[in-house]
Amino acid sequence: MDADGQEIKQIVRDYLAEYPHVLQSVVSFLDRHRNLEKVVPDLLRLYIATVKCFDGGHRLYICGNGGSFADALHISGELMKAFVKMRGLTAEEREKFAKLRYGKELADHLQHGFPVMVLGANLSLLTALENDIPLRYIGFAQELYAHASPGDILLGISTSGNARNVNYAVTVARAKDLTTACLTGEIGGELAKNVDIAIKAPAFMTNEIQELHLPIYHTYCEMIEAHYFGKP
Repeated sequence: MDADGQEIKQIVRDYLAEYPHVLQSVVSFLDRHRNLEKVVPDLLRLYIATVKCFDGGHRLYICGNGGSFADALHISGELMKAFVKMRGLTAEEREKFAKLRYGKELADHLQHGFPVMVLGANLSLLTALENDIPLRYIGFAQELYAHASPGDILLGISTSGNARNVNYAVTVARAKDLTTACLTGEIGGELAKNVDIAIKAPAFMTNEIQELHLPIYHTYCEMIEAHYFGKP
């Protein structure tokens, strides 16, 4: 067994055994996507880093361009509300709404979500930066610099790994002591060389890479949800 295989085995033994629903997500992923077996070690690393981030009260930031921006929004949508498991309020949480106006209907329908922010969604900021700052591609970096704190995570998505604005954001993340991760293609580009966790989909064409990113990040979202909401 290679080093990555040994690491997976150790993680399963020491960590995932405590969360069988998470382990089942990994097993299901491998059953359906044997061609993505090589990304599992880094997928597990990202899962563990994200759990530590959320347990510490920190935030996940995501950025990308074009289809990767759409993927960033997709990930945030799966994490900020129920994905495949129920995330209703507890009795104690519902009690805080009991005497408030509209409290009952809100308590009946609100769901637990995770703190996730997609960089680049603030068009007012982006257009101001484009007009005011001479350095191009600084939008993600500026927004991250304004928001991020040590202990947060940045997930950058770039099929080539060479998107300048995503790489700028990684530089800011490293300066501010964030954990850095990326989703790229097989080559990985500049991005994969400069992050803590690089998940490289085994493809070279942009559309094929994006098609592989979908089951990877769906499984990632499923693992995070199962970690916190998997037990009955």
